[in-house]
Amino acid sequence: MGRVHDPDPSRALTGPDIDGWARRFELLSDRGRLRILHCLHHVESITVGDLAETVDMTPTAVSHALRLLRHHEWVSAERDGREMRYRLIDETVHSLLHVMGAVHGHDHHAG
Repeated sequence: MGRVHDPDPSRALTGPDIDGWARRFELLSDRGRLRILHCLHHVESITVGDLAETVDMTPTAVSHALRLLRHHEWVSAERDGREMRYRLIDETVHSLLHVMGAVHGHDHHAG
């Protein structure tokens, strides 16, 4: 059986959200943000201080990265007493992290 070829390759660009995927990959291209995302994927939630210690970054750098990730709605924050706890909420990013080999240290579907 022969393959059907569409003579107009520009149709390939009408399906996927090219700009959205480019933004995702741009955010994922930063080593620090990627390490943060892997940690957020592994735990249910975490504070800036614990995250900074885990990824070996300053709390200021982690806070800056988290602000950016919150802006893109990849991460949420909720107050726990005097601290803020952060968690990964974007399911597409969650799936991409699994493709990269990330594992959970908690039950992702609980809570």
